[in-house]
Amino acid sequence: MKKVEVVVAHHQCATLRVGDVFLKIDADQTRTDVEVEAMARAPIPTPEILWRKPPVLALAALPGKALGRLGEPSAASPAAWAAAGAAVRKLHDAPLPPWPGRTAGEIAPGLDRECEWLVANDVLPAGLVTRNRQVAEAALRPWTPVFTHGDLQISHVFADGDQITGVIDWSEASRGDALHDLAILTLGHEGHLADVVAGYGTGVDLDVIRAWWSLRSLMAIRWLVEHGFDPFLPGCEVDVLRSQM
Repeated sequence: MKKVEVVVAHHQCATLRVGDVFLKIDADQTRTDVEVEAMARAPIPTPEILWRKPPVLALAALPGKALGRLGEPSAASPAAWAAAGAAVRKLHDAPLPPWPGRTAGEIAPGLDRECEWLVANDVLPAGLVTRNRQVAEAALRPWTPVFTHGDLQISHVFADGDQITGVIDWSEASRGDALHDLAILTLGHEGHLADVVAGYGTGVDLDVIRAWWSLRSLMAIRWLVEHGFDPFLPGCEVDVLRSQM
């Protein structure tokens, strides 16, 4: 008999795997609406939608395996990382989706709140938070919106050998900053940044990439802790912040 594997689960949503089928269960159907339309618009491979019966979306498994996971070394080749960069460039060159994303002005107040929470609750040393808040400032500048995935973690990008076979989890897709996608893809895997940039091409400001690493990590820690994840694990968000010192 096929077993049910819990891929991820928290109080907002859950993803289960049964054989070659992924079942995404989300109480907020707005996110699922975005995911379905984004996959239809994306010019790069995405999972096949098998059926949708709210609150469940059934997707076919992609061939190959993820580039890696945060906190673990990636077994993917430099060519696969470069192919991921090329796929992201193709997405960014595509027509914009009709729905907007957040601007730098909308992100900054939330970043400040998270920094205050981290210090007030003794989660991180004030000096570590202050330094990374300074680094993050470089990301909070005007940008020309592109079609972004919005949560392009390496575990969301699948490859078979040196070829990208697809990208999953599109619920945060929107008009956004191209460098945010590149930063999330390389978060905790700085050694592969050059490979990704080689595949992506021009227009990459490495200081802004590093700024997004700090911003993403600062803003993610409270959510991760409250949902049962550990940002203090080796190679994860807290280590990313320490590396910026």
